[in-house]
Amino acid sequence: MGKYFVQNFGCRATQADGAALESQLAAKGLEVADDRAVADLVVLNTCTVTQAADDDVRQTIRRVHRENPTARILVTGCYAQRAPQELAAMPGVEWVVGNSHKTQIANLVTLGTPYHGNIHVGDIFAQHDFLSAPVEDAAGDRTRPNLKIQDGCNNRCSFCIIPFVRGRSRSLPADQVVAQVRGLAARYREAVLSGINLGRWGREPGSTLRLAGLIRRLLGETEIERLRLSSVEPMDFSDDLLGLITESPRIAKHVHAPLQSGSDTVLRRMHRKYRPRHYADRVMKARAWMPDAAIGADVMVGFPGETDAEFEDSRQFIDSLPFTYLHVFTYSERPGTPAAESAAQVPMKVRKERNRILRDLAAAKNLAFRESMVGRTLSAVTLHETGTALTGNYLKVELATPREPNLLVDLEIGAVGYGAATVIERVSELTPAHSTLSKCSPFGVSPATTALI
Repeated sequence: MGKYFVQNFGCRATQADGAALESQLAAKGLEVADDRAVADLVVLNTCTVTQAADDDVRQTIRRVHRENPTARILVTGCYAQRAPQELAAMPGVEWVVGNSHKTQIANLVTLGTPYHGNIHVGDIFAQHDFLSAPVEDAAGDRTRPNLKIQDGCNNRCSFCIIPFVRGRSRSLPADQVVAQVRGLAARYREAVLSGINLGRWGREPGSTLRLAGLIRRLLGETEIERLRLSSVEPMDFSDDLLGLITESPRIAKHVHAPLQSGSDTVLRRMHRKYRPRHYADRVMKARAWMPDAAIGADVMVGFPGETDAEFEDSRQFIDSLPFTYLHVFTYSERPGTPAAESAAQVPMKVRKERNRILRDLAAAKNLAFRESMVGRTLSAVTLHETGTALTGNYLKVELATPREPNLLVDLEIGAVGYGAATVIERVSELTPAHSTLSKCSPFGVSPATTALI
């Protein structure tokens, strides 16, 4: 087979799958290619959470086939699980392998010569295992490896296709998590724990250890200097978990809890398992216990049937809470979900305007949070991106003095700055640019800056 190239689309879970695939292909004797244009095998590890994600995959398939017509293209991941025939019909695609068979890819491509359009997709709900390997260079973020410790989801939100392409919730065994983090601790200062529904780690029948208990094991049995949790559903942010984050100096003061909507009626139609009052209780407790913490949320606009009044309820609810950043998404119909069958689809023009309104609100909240940190000293890990660092409370910092990556440092914040950096480390004499507050794009709002979590 020669050289391979793996390209990942979408979330950190997909990136973790891709890292594991690379390890398995290398173990079979294949050599990684520096560019897909010179690869003999191109693996496209896909996302299908939105129509735009699907479009991106199809465009990439066409581009790969045009640029490297002799390459054998294997499409895997969530899109492959959802619509294998659609992908198999595209020129250049030799294999389509769903998440149900992803663990078999290394053997598949090195044994025999399959025919064009070979499809390997089965019942995802019968899947008990999942790929997992630390992602150590995703999006160029090489100093904060991401470890997927949970996959799948048992929720049935009416807008979401993920349970049908990822399967039931399942957890990486605790001993394996400890071993992985112990290995990462020897090379990195910070590690990020992630999953499709991370708060459900350890919830399988017969298991007694929960996420907070696992984290206590990691703190007690590894030397990792900082752990960060990615997204956790609000009902899984128990007092025990929030208390642990509050009390331990080795856990980043960062709470990310998906909201989706601040309207009670919209949440009910979404089949979400909490009401606005429940969500507010968790967020306000997090703020009371951790006054300087980053608090973020995923929010959706334009869900089917969302009226002007419901959107305003959501906007006011979001405005009332101490968020420091938001990930704002425009609803996208996913075939096979109940919401996609609704006759009350919101016009795209309205969806986009509501998205703009919430992004503006998020930008104002983020700016206020950054301004409140000026003059403070914050712990941060220096990033591979030259001259930058990320604080425990999720602020990207422009360094006054360059430092090597992968260090934990204490930084005195001097000003809110321009461009992608959110705040600037204090120097003895600030230049005019450094001393000027700027309403730059808030970190964590634009898609280009959300991958760090």
